[in-house]
Amino acid sequence: MRLLIMGPQGVGKGTQAALLSTHYDIPAISTGDIFRFNIKNKTPLGFEALSYTDKGELVPDELTNSIVKDRLAQDDAANGWILDGYPRNAAQVEALDAMLAELGQKLDAVVALEASRDVLLERMAKRAKEQGRSDDTPEVIAKRLETYEKETAPLLDSYKQRGLLISVNGVGEIDEISNAIIAELDANVQAR
Repeated sequence: MRLLIMGPQGVGKGTQAALLSTHYDIPAISTGDIFRFNIKNKTPLGFEALSYTDKGELVPDELTNSIVKDRLAQDDAANGWILDGYPRNAAQVEALDAMLAELGQKLDAVVALEASRDVLLERMAKRAKEQGRSDDTPEVIAKRLETYEKETAPLLDSYKQRGLLISVNGVGEIDEISNAIIAELDANVQAR
């Protein structure tokens, strides 16, 4: 199973990606986690990423694409994966399509988690308090949500046209959301 999990910041992509990873026994790959790991460990990649994320900006496509390409080529991703937080714009969709063609792989589904802006703001404020993330200030959160609406949300239409989009309500009990995603995936992917 090769999946994208998409939605605005704070919708629960990481939580659901981890649960789906366990269910399908495939790695969950989060570009945000990769960047945060490098920031925490003060690597050159971390310093470069921090210069963007602290301002609420996305890390440039070239850097993000190369990290994803490298990760998808690793042995543990040979039988499937879940990408969380990628692609975020049309150029990254094109890059991912090219990567998959090069690897001889195809995308099975795109899971879009949905929640209202109020719910997202509340969740991110809580996350900032609990995790102390420097990229969860009110100003940065607002900018990231605007960037999502402008650059990433339109990608869902593209995946819908390809017959890959599965939309799921991201509000509710974590297990209920996960079960809804799995039921939709099992029904839709096996139907193809």
